[in-house]
Amino acid sequence: DPAKNQRDSLMVLPSLKFLWEIYRAVLDILRSNSKLEHVYHASAVGALRFCRTYQRRTEFRRLCDMLRMHLGNLQKYGGGEEKSNNKVRGWEGWTNEAIELHLQTRFAQLETASVLHLYTEGFRTVEDIYNILQISHQRRKANPDLPAPKAKLMAKYYEQLTTLFWVSENHLFHAFAWYKYYALCKEYNKSMSEELKAEQASAVLLAALCIPSLPTQGDAATTNGASVSGTSRFDDSVMQEKMARMATLLGFHTRNPTRENLLEEITSRGIFEQVPPYLQQLYYLLERDSDPLVLVETAKPLLEELSQQSGEESSLGRYVEPIQSVLLLKLLWNLSSAYHSVRIDFLKELTAGLGMTFEQVEKAMVLFTQTHKSLVVRLDHRAGCLRFGDAQLESYTMRSQLTSLAQQLEKVCKSLSSDASTSKNEARSQLYDSVRESRDADHTKMLERKAWIEQRKEEIERLAQEKVRQEAEKTAAEDAARKAEEDRRIQREQKLREQEKQRKIQQEMENLKKQQLLQAMGHNTDALTQEEIAVLDTAALQKEHQDKINKKRDEAERKTKEVAKRLDHLVRAIRIEELPLIKTKYEAKVKADREQYEKEVIEKAQRAKKQWESDKKDKELLSVHAVFDYMTEFEDKAMEGRQLKYDVLCRQADEDAEIRAEKEKMQRARKRKQDEEKRIVAEEERRIREEEERLAAEEKRKKDEARRERDRQDEEKRQAEASRMAKEREEKSRAQESRGGRSATGLESAAGGGSGSRD
Repeated sequence: DPAKNQRDSLMVLPSLKFLWEIYRAVLDILRSNSKLEHVYHASAVGALRFCRTYQRRTEFRRLCDMLRMHLGNLQKYGGGEEKSNNKVRGWEGWTNEAIELHLQTRFAQLETASVLHLYTEGFRTVEDIYNILQISHQRRKANPDLPAPKAKLMAKYYEQLTTLFWVSENHLFHAFAWYKYYALCKEYNKSMSEELKAEQASAVLLAALCIPSLPTQGDAATTNGASVSGTSRFDDSVMQEKMARMATLLGFHTRNPTRENLLEEITSRGIFEQVPPYLQQLYYLLERDSDPLVLVETAKPLLEELSQQSGEESSLGRYVEPIQSVLLLKLLWNLSSAYHSVRIDFLKELTAGLGMTFEQVEKAMVLFTQTHKSLVVRLDHRAGCLRFGDAQLESYTMRSQLTSLAQQLEKVCKSLSSDASTSKNEARSQLYDSVRESRDADHTKMLERKAWIEQRKEEIERLAQEKVRQEAEKTAAEDAARKAEEDRRIQREQKLREQEKQRKIQQEMENLKKQQLLQAMGHNTDALTQEEIAVLDTAALQKEHQDKINKKRDEAERKTKEVAKRLDHLVRAIRIEELPLIKTKYEAKVKADREQYEKEVIEKAQRAKKQWESDKKDKELLSVHAVFDYMTEFEDKAMEGRQLKYDVLCRQADEDAEIRAEKEKMQRARKRKQDEEKRIVAEEERRIREEEERLAAEEKRKKDEARRERDRQDEEKRQAEASRMAKEREEKSRAQESRGGRSATGLESAAGGGSGSRD
């Protein structure tokens, strides 16, 4: 649609580009800020969601490159957990939370790559995840107490890998990813049901069986020390290196992953016993020698059962087509081992049970001959047959036969030359006797020399370690002193810069405010310099600006009132003039509506009459042909079918109700058990609380008794002290009274003596 393309180019594309630039700018700003790390990863996930929603493959590649560059900078300049080696501003080092956030972002990136079918970016994302896991491994190596990445995250990672490798048709790594996912779920998810375990074990086995392979060549392969297996498609050295590198990145236990290794692991770990019996039969059929004439017929019911087992909740049905391909490969291999040539019609009969057309079989044979060099098949349409094994002289079978012949001839030659062998045996016996005689002395000398060498090496290593330690201590002390001085200098300079920066910012803010006031009042600020603006009074400018604003507001209010008054008069005049016109128009509309209504009523009655006449004719015609006589029988049959369906639905509803009632009963039992446990816990807590309160009250009572005892003793001491003081006061008062009586008696005697002398 040209119009839609034009709208997209004018409106949608600029918006998408603007949104992408926003995401890019935000990620570039927050790339190394540890405090805003959650915001960084949330923005990254939002950018990935943007690419997935709008199918922006180019932006997704750029986003992956940018995230990869950010991760590389943190690895190169982040300095690990040592902040002293950190060269990235705002980055505080790797933590468990940082590693987990990076892994979650890469998992979202891997899922987006799968949705957009960008498998190259998906494999690069796998490399990024491997680098993040290596960072976690190094941290745990330096500090064993640090926890490993959560098993839930790793399980999600391998679950996404299963989807990625399945879509990219890499059956080998798809099977290994399924195996790792199953192992993690079984080890850490203790609440897995038996059905889920059986389903995952079946997926692991089916994924392993889907790997295209050929059986080994038996004794010939053993004799030559080589194996012609289905993995010969990776015999090229470059491909082997890629496979080994991918296995290392995915954390597999071997650098040479093969179908045989995986099946051996499945058997040894007990996964094989958890799959259903029909899958076990399928495994035996594919892995053990079988008759090619009945291979497909034997596998057909097993594949049909596998197709029936797959539903909405199971994804096992997708393995049917790959297993059919593996069955075809095994059939061709067995035919090449038993026959030199077979008819094409015979092959069609054998492959009829696979559900594949002969064109598909022919294409599959061409692919098999390209990827499995040991399978040689030629289609001869002129003769109507298949020919196997054109390269017999170069096969492992002929080479093993020649080797066996050479070994047997060598044995015959040795048995014929018995004299030469007797002299050689005597010389060999003398040599062995001399070696036995000098064995103990030589052994003692070797032990002494080894001990001396070990002592010498230990001494040299000790001296070297001591020298290195001293040099390291000296260097560390110098670095610490130099770094401390540098830190002090940087702090002083930073403090001065901050002060100067604050002063300049304050001055610029004041000047900007003055410029705004001058511009609001209509002055030209371009001709003024910063010094002239700085000497102006801000309060005076604000007062002048406020006066002008008040004046403008008063003028605007006055004009608004005048316009409102004029508009009111105009509206009143218009309404007075239009009132007669509105009445006339209303009367005309009512008249027209009444006429239209009457016309429609007449037409409706005519149509109803015509329909009634037509229905009457149809009924008479049906009555002539006795249609109504069979209507009751038809209704009875229809109602009988509905009744059967109703009964089935009722039984199903009853069964569902019983199952639901049983579940609810179990839930109620569990709830009662939980409530009882909660009640017991609450009762125990209440008892402990009451015991604590009782102990607290007992302790408080004892403290109160001790306090009252102390108060009583203090009161007795105060009363004793008051009694003592009262006694002292009484004694003092009596002493004063006795001294006063004696003085009064003396005065009286002195007064009597004086009067006698005067007389």
